[in-house]
Amino acid sequence: MFVPFVTFAAAALFGGTLHAQSLTATPNGATPAVIIDGALGEWQWTDAPALEHFLEYEPSNGVKAPDHLRTSVKLLVDEHALVFGIRAWDNQAARMQGSLGRRDKVGTDQDFIGIWIDPTGQGQSAQFVRVNIAGVLTDGISRRNADDDLGPDYPIDAAVKVLPDGYSMEVRWPLSSLRFPYRDGKPWRVMIERSVPHDGSRLLLSVPLKTGGSNYMADMAPIAGMDRTVAAVRDRRFVDVRPELTVRSGKGPSLGVEVNARPRADWVLNATLNPDFSQVEIDEPVSGASRIALSLPEKRGFFLESADVLGLPLAPFYSRTVADPAWGLRATWRSAGADATAMSLRDREGGVVLRGGTYETAAHVQRHETLASFTRMRWHQDSGVVGAFASMRDYGAAGSNVVAGMDGQRDLGSGNQAAWVAMHSRTTAGFSDAGATLAPARRGSYLWTQFKHNSNDWINDLELQAISPGFVNDNGFVPQAGIAEARLNLAKRLGEHDIGIKLYESEAYVRLHKVVTLSHAVNGQRGGETISSAIHPGVWTFGPRQTRLWAEYGFDRLRGKRDGKLHDIPALHAGFETKPVAWISQVGGEMVLGRRLDVEADRVGHGGELLGILKLRFALPFGWATELDHRLSRTWVDAGDGRAAFADTGWRWLAMLHFSPRDSLRLLAQNMAYARHLDASAGIDAYADRQLHRSLLYRHLWQHGRSMSLAWSADRTRNPDVLDKTLTFKLQWEM
Repeated sequence: MFVPFVTFAAAALFGGTLHAQSLTATPNGATPAVIIDGALGEWQWTDAPALEHFLEYEPSNGVKAPDHLRTSVKLLVDEHALVFGIRAWDNQAARMQGSLGRRDKVGTDQDFIGIWIDPTGQGQSAQFVRVNIAGVLTDGISRRNADDDLGPDYPIDAAVKVLPDGYSMEVRWPLSSLRFPYRDGKPWRVMIERSVPHDGSRLLLSVPLKTGGSNYMADMAPIAGMDRTVAAVRDRRFVDVRPELTVRSGKGPSLGVEVNARPRADWVLNATLNPDFSQVEIDEPVSGASRIALSLPEKRGFFLESADVLGLPLAPFYSRTVADPAWGLRATWRSAGADATAMSLRDREGGVVLRGGTYETAAHVQRHETLASFTRMRWHQDSGVVGAFASMRDYGAAGSNVVAGMDGQRDLGSGNQAAWVAMHSRTTAGFSDAGATLAPARRGSYLWTQFKHNSNDWINDLELQAISPGFVNDNGFVPQAGIAEARLNLAKRLGEHDIGIKLYESEAYVRLHKVVTLSHAVNGQRGGETISSAIHPGVWTFGPRQTRLWAEYGFDRLRGKRDGKLHDIPALHAGFETKPVAWISQVGGEMVLGRRLDVEADRVGHGGELLGILKLRFALPFGWATELDHRLSRTWVDAGDGRAAFADTGWRWLAMLHFSPRDSLRLLAQNMAYARHLDASAGIDAYADRQLHRSLLYRHLWQHGRSMSLAWSADRTRNPDVLDKTLTFKLQWEM
């Protein structure tokens, strides 16, 4: 689904300013302690002040929440934790939606309460948790101008009690997992959200946010009454040690350990030794006809501890470049005016090093261990952030890649924002068939800047990027080099419309994109050669049942190789997403149909790209529940003789059976297939590649940080005659 971004192209401002109601933290030093059972039965809740002012965020933005969906939030605080007490009324409680499910899969198809906390008060990041009415959690960290990271799993204890007229909930959030300055910090900020899918797909918020706003964290409400608690706990030490044992068929037992320590509030130290990520869910299959690599999301929790301090795009730092760490160390410091993080990891052989070229991304096998190091510091200002960073990938005798850079973000007022990144690299590590080799030093620079504008009438953004041919960052994601790129997105808000169906929000937009080459004396690449250009006018709308539709026509041109022809490839682009009934948590699809470029043959033919997603969720007898996720993708270009010149197909089927909040069974089946027909005129031989994955995983969770799992997996990669089968037992026990 395409969601238009934000920039610089209009001048209308938001209307009258709305202010969020603050939440007051009530000290709780009394005994007995609050029992997290969801009942709100303890006397401590009686006199605690309540936050009860909620507004609709979706579908009708800014409207006061209806009386029949009243929500009351109270907060107790002691030297160990924040404890939230929530009472949510509902005059259609029998229709509430929510069942057992995977952690980090609580979405707006379910009734849930979300709690967002910014302990620094700087409006740059927020830690959050969502709890559905079955007690299932989604938690993570949200950074300004970035997607949410769901990797962190906080030791949050939550309980829900379903009532005839709604539900009540208690959430205990340990202070040890909240990151805040030692002294002189700004007031903590909070936002509460409530999802009510069965009543008009409403999403209610405790703060007045505009749909598509540029930085909701800056508008979160202050938490009053935290000063004394922060002063009392800032010197408290917390240490978590989590050893793990992995036993895999055909191999001996493997021991690993992860240590998380907070000597005081502003310091966090992390270490991992011999971590095992084999049971992290594998990436979804991606079909495509491009030679340019695509980034993948990070799912490993160790790499996400300091995500708020990093606060960078993928080009400076991309944690997926570390494929199989033998060990890792990280230290993170946060003060009221600055923060910093430093990490170093030893990456085992076997990973893939991606280096961007002008027309393709080169992939090199890492045949020896490397050392990946990254250091980052930021200075906070009232209207923005300025940062500096340094990165190194050490290949030992085969050389290194060193990068240094600076970046910044600034609020310009009137809904305008700016961000920039500048880097310079020096690289002495090259690659041959034997792996990394020492090479003559090459240098290069990288510059990226973005301007955003958001108002009642417009959502626009402008993005400019230049990457010199010699720039390399082996700790970042830079799939192309030797290019200059410009993107401009202009989106006009059209407001609500009723065409027999209520359209809560619509936009008309145009997307402009162009990439050209930069000259390179070493390889003779000419500058100013167009690699691609695009003009995409389109429309987007948001309607009932959380339905989003978009369609655009692409007037595109693309050059597949150096000195090749610049091809016209016009095509229709469209997509949708909806949640029509309670047991369908998502159905959606995307398509591109028209003229497509077969890059390998450098020839245009009719073709397309298709993606279909179907997610189902069912409550079962005995309190059990199941989830079924289906995904199918296909990319192809016709040869002109009735056959596909090539076809790239991927499908994935995932089934989860939840016996209880602590016991689950996961079945995953995934196939990827690529086939190309003989093309004698282009000198291309026929070939096919098929990859397969099957796995079955049982997991039992005693409590946060203590779990046991047993998994069977079968994988077929490059060799079609070899099926690797593995049985794995894993035990984690946090102390």
